[in-house]
Amino acid sequence: MGALLILALLAPAPANAYLAYVSNEKGNSITIIDTDTLQAIKTVKVGRRPRGVELTKDGSELFICAGDDDSIQVLDTKTLQITGKLPSGPDPELMALSPDGNTVYVSNENDNLVTMIDTRTKRQIGDVPVGVEPEGMAVSPDGNILVNTSETTNMAHMIDTHTKQIIANILVDARPRFAQFKPDGSELWVSSEVGGTVAVIDPVKHVVKQKISFEIPGLSKEAIQPIGISFSKDGKRAFVALGPANRVAAIDAESKKVDKYLLVGQRVWHLAFTPDEKYLLTANGVSNDVSVIDVASLKVVKSIPVGAFPWGVVVAPK
Repeated sequence: MGALLILALLAPAPANAYLAYVSNEKGNSITIIDTDTLQAIKTVKVGRRPRGVELTKDGSELFICAGDDDSIQVLDTKTLQITGKLPSGPDPELMALSPDGNTVYVSNENDNLVTMIDTRTKRQIGDVPVGVEPEGMAVSPDGNILVNTSETTNMAHMIDTHTKQIIANILVDARPRFAQFKPDGSELWVSSEVGGTVAVIDPVKHVVKQKISFEIPGLSKEAIQPIGISFSKDGKRAFVALGPANRVAAIDAESKKVDKYLLVGQRVWHLAFTPDEKYLLTANGVSNDVSVIDVASLKVVKSIPVGAFPWGVVVAPK
């Protein structure tokens, strides 16, 4: 690491200064972006095929799903060194952190299990058998319900985090890739990549109450593949990454109507807000960049080159 970068990382951070961490699936690396300057400032080599990333509550550690190494690596965000591993199953893909930050839940694609890991002791505290090819992970705001989506079984599995038992299996459209609760916990949204829809689920009644579909002039239905979902903190707006459609849909979360389609990079996977919600960052898997969306104006304001095939993105204060 160069002297100037070390000074930049150690200097007192201004208000609303954040760092984004982007997993590069084929670059076997994490690119770090300064969201104040909107520049990539460092790329760190990690394990093979990094996809899902999750920060601890205090931002001191970044957990990285290194799928081809069958491990979750722990990156110290100050030293940018790998300090250890978490005990996952084979081919970990996505993670979700409990609201209190004490548990990380991991989908292990190759053994159809969800693994539960204590973030303080770094020890496994349980696992739950789920459907075929588990991927999407979400935790309810109260921490009581964990959701996993299984790509091949086409279900959202609702799991009681206390009993570690499945309490409902909800059928959705083909190849569900991601799940996200509204901030108030009133709805669960599940994106189906091949089905081309987002299912809006009542998490109490365990039923799909509505489906959101997408239409973009000039694109076939097959090209519109919903994946990542992010809600604003007030729950009034949702953003959905549409994969090879190269767009992010800005949705009124009450009416479920698309307000605007935003053209981003190629094959957009996952999304992350800066904590102040000034920007929304998108990981664009084929164009090897991150698009920066100005949330207030709903405009793409920057493209930031990163590593090969960016997949996941998270943001934390410096």
